[in-house]
Amino acid sequence: MVKPIDIARKLNISTSALRHYESWGIVPEAERAKNGYRIYTEEHVAYFDCIRAMNSGFGMDLVRKIMPLIQENKVTDALWLVNDDQVQLSKERRKVEKALQVLENEGLERFSAKNNKGWYSIGEVAKEIDVASSTLRHWEKEGLIEPHRDLESGYRKYSHADVHKLLIIRTLRLAVYSLDIVREVLEEVDQNNIEHAIKIARDSLIHMDNLIVEQLRGLHYLYRLCTFIKK
Repeated sequence: MVKPIDIARKLNISTSALRHYESWGIVPEAERAKNGYRIYTEEHVAYFDCIRAMNSGFGMDLVRKIMPLIQENKVTDALWLVNDDQVQLSKERRKVEKALQVLENEGLERFSAKNNKGWYSIGEVAKEIDVASSTLRHWEKEGLIEPHRDLESGYRKYSHADVHKLLIIRTLRLAVYSLDIVREVLEEVDQNNIEHAIKIARDSLIHMDNLIVEQLRGLHYLYRLCTFIKK
């Protein structure tokens, strides 16, 4: 038997958090002593350790998906969900790297060289910067970008400058900045000051580097948990 207060102190959380985890079904239900207190075992400790470690690198949404699977002995199903999350992080990092190249004037010329007509359709831009066309229309609706419209067809025609600005917007949104902050940064860009945007992109890369280390730590505890429950 392990006391709840001892687990809570070890993990630097409250005992109520332990109860929440149990109510969410992400740890096995604890037996009760005659006095009504929960009886936690070393198996519960392994679950709690894993939950806290996985939360740091992957977030509680994913934890709440995989822990019930672990209890159902569907370990490989849980691992594929974890893998999907890591694949997404890798994709996001590549997007930020590409945006940083453009911000530092290394990638915009390569993009421009692909197109000799001097403008880009919404489909071409969406494909190149890897966002949905609906997202581009949403950013336009929010006043973040205003592409030129063809007088006859009404189709959007994005310039090189528009693409540059869209890459900045995407970088800021990947870093989970609010639309108000995005607008402030874009105003600086319009004034030929892109240092703020570059700093955000670099900080995002540092954050992702730290995050993948936390994910490795979380996977270590996940492996420990899976090994423990198979004993």
